[in-house]
Amino acid sequence: MKKQFKIKNTLLIATLALGAFTSCKEKPKEKVEDVVTKEVKLEGSEVTYSADSTEMKGYIVYDKNIEGKRPGIIVVHEWWGHNDYTRERADMLADLGYTAIAIDMYGDGKQAAHPQDAGKFSGMVMQNIDVAKARFDAALEVLKNNPSVDSTKIAAVGYCFGGSVVLTMANAGEDLDAVAAFHSGVQLPIMPNDKLKAKVLVANGADDPFVSPESVTNFKHAMDSVHADYEYVSYPGAKHAYTSKGADALGKKFELPLEYNAEADAKSWVALQDLLNKTFSK
Repeated sequence: MKKQFKIKNTLLIATLALGAFTSCKEKPKEKVEDVVTKEVKLEGSEVTYSADSTEMKGYIVYDKNIEGKRPGIIVVHEWWGHNDYTRERADMLADLGYTAIAIDMYGDGKQAAHPQDAGKFSGMVMQNIDVAKARFDAALEVLKNNPSVDSTKIAAVGYCFGGSVVLTMANAGEDLDAVAAFHSGVQLPIMPNDKLKAKVLVANGADDPFVSPESVTNFKHAMDSVHADYEYVSYPGAKHAYTSKGADALGKKFELPLEYNAEADAKSWVALQDLLNKTFSK
């Protein structure tokens, strides 16, 4: 009887020990699964700065819940001027963890109510590169000096007129790690040359009548000639202003070939994220 009791007692002790060991092994799993994700909390504010005695009005935004410095991104408006759409794109970039500044290239926060005004405002900037560069540089300094920004990691994003601006600034040798242009002209005041250091993404609509096939061919040839790190994407069926949900109404109002394209918008946003991840990944 004593021998049988000893065997049962030994088995009981072994079983309890195994249970305790298994329980100890499972605890770390509970801790790994109990991960709390911080909520995004955007902090957006108006900023004013000047260039050549002209006051510029911008908007800077970042996620307050992210600790430490992060890359900064300039967002340049369409030919309509600095508007809500530009700020929405800045907010979207802040959602991704960047600090973004929607800048003003016309001065005084000026917006165009008619295509004739838009053409006049944008033409004034693109025909005077010294003025354009001064205004871009002033905004760049505001971004770099923001406490949330790592001033060694800067990109620029532009839409329509803004796309041409960021491409031109990159070709002028601005201190940019990456630039992305959406539904943008590529026949630029300064074409790609040896000063270009940034990675480049151009995302245009294949059916955009404002971007001629000849200009695309010339742009690609110039980029290839300086061995640029770039991607040119052309979305079938997409027209001008395909990223803007307000494009249809404006196109109808002014009888222009403007049209929002949800598929191209989504794909180009993914392409932008890929560019930024590739540029700023550690």
